[in-house]
Order: sequence, then C-alpha cells, then structure tokens
Amino acid sequence: MNFIEGEIIAIDKPLGWTSFDAVKRVRGAIQRRMEVKKFKVGHAGTLDPLATGVLIICTGRATKRITELQNGMKEYIADITLGATTPSFDLEKEIDATYPYEHITRELIDETMPKFVGHVMQVPPVFSAVKVDGKRAYALARKGKDVELKAKPLEIRELEVLSFEPPLLRIRVLCSKGTYIRALARDIGVALNSGAHLSALRRTRVGDIVIDDCLSLDKALQLIAEGPMEISTITTQNKISN
Repeated sequence: MNFIEGEIIAIDKPLGWTSFDAVKRVRGAIQRRMEVKKFKVGHAGTLDPLATGVLIICTGRATKRITELQNGMKEYIADITLGATTPSFDLEKEIDATYPYEHITRELIDETMPKFVGHVMQVPPVFSAVKVDGKRAYALARKGKDVELKAKPLEIRELEVLSFEPPLLRIRVLCSKGTYIRALARDIGVALNSGAHLSALRRTRVGDIVIDDCLSLDKALQLIAEGPMEISTITTQNKISN
C-alpha cells in the first residue's frame, strides 16, 4: 500500500454510518499506521446514513480522481413503500400522510416506469445537501423554514422492477450523478396516484466498481493496519468510470 501516491479503497458502507464517518475511520487508521497527525482522505459520492453499499474512498494523490470517479453511472437497489409519505421521502422522518394504494397493479407500474427513463428533470428533496442562498437545504428544513428547490437535469439510464408485493415495490436504478432515489420514490408515488417513500437503499455500483469489489469497513481497517505497505492489496486503482 502506498497511501501518499494514492489508494482507491472500495468499501461496503454499513447502515447508519454517514460517508464522513467512514472516511474519518479510514483516515484515522492511516494516520496511526503512518504515524502522522494529518493526512488527505476523501470520498467519491455521498451515501445517506440509511443507505448501504459502494463507497469509494481515495487517499493521498488519488483524491485528485474524486471528480472523475463520482461522475460515473451509479446503480441502486431501492425498496419503495407505496401508500405513505414522509417529509424526508425516506425513513429519516415519520409518516406524515397516507394514501390509497390498492388500485396499483403490476401492469400500472410497468406502464408508469418508462416515464422516468432518459434525460429527466428532478426536484431534489428538501432534506438534502443542496445549497439555498449559501445554506444547506436540510439545515433550513430542520429549522422549519420553507425551502423551494429548482428541478435539475439528470439521466436515468435503466429502471427495472424487481418485485412488487403491495405495498412494497423493489426497483433497480442505473442513473447519473446527482440523482436522488428518495425523490424518485416520491415522483413514482405521485405518478401512481398515491404516495410513496424510500424504505431501503443499497448502492451496488459506482462507475466500474461494483459491490463485489468492496470490502467491509472492518476488513479495510484491518488491512490498513496490518497489510504490507508496498503492495496495494485493498485498491481498485485501475477501475474508472466510462
């Protein structure tokens, strides 16, 4: 391992952890191994605490590749619960309204999904890191302030229904940087004349790095602490997005 020249470490982010939590743990392990007080570590693409899956962590000079890596297409497996909404569009907030969903059939879902495929416009969630007048939208929303966000362009390249057992809809999404799967859940609920929120999310791909390439956080920390410094045993450096 050569942390200064740069390692690209793919981990499977655990549930409940922020991306910053994971980066902080990796940075701390590297600092202890190298016996330094400061070291440059960053991540390519944030995952919400309630999401799991591919999180790419870059060290040293590899942090220059963060923009390149996070621009890759991302794949998610998402569970969407129909018939109920939350202010955050996921389980961060409690249900604030319920709607009928008995009319929703697999046929209706199959007719509706193609509307979301291609180059589309999406309004980000109010509880998001989007900046409004220099402040994060979620900070304003948590203070009870009204937040109005503008729709942004993005691409959903693939949208596949994996299963439907009312009220739970499971989908696979291949999309561009900047796509909020929580917002997609909201929009799908509206399109189905109901409500919906995201109840589980797993990122299975970022660019060419897939979930099978990833280490558990514990395993990554162990290799940082014990692995040979001259061999990049926990890196996927040659994998970049197309």
